[in-house]
Amino acid sequence: MEWDKFPRVILSMPRFFIDLHDGANFVKDKVGFELPNEDAVRTKLVRIMAKIAQEFSVDTERQDYLAIVRGEEAQVLFRAHLSLDIERVDGAVEVVPDET
Repeated sequence: MEWDKFPRVILSMPRFFIDLHDGANFVKDKVGFELPNEDAVRTKLVRIMAKIAQEFSVDTERQDYLAIVRGEEAQVLFRAHLSLDIERVDGAVEVVPDET
């Protein structure tokens, strides 16, 4: 059998781009990720945001990150916002018990 007679079919997965913004810097994803579907994109997005949270600086009181997922046509598919805000509380604070 001559394989050259058959057309070659190249199947590719859609490419998704995840841009990041930390409030001061914007990093546009120019390479992207080949993922099978939007569920896989959501999983990738959650993992990226979790990794960012693990690397938050202990010296900063407030940190914000925004991730924007774009499809191949540059359409925005998802946004994810991650924020850490640490406040020093001076004085006694009354804790109200949960009534449930």
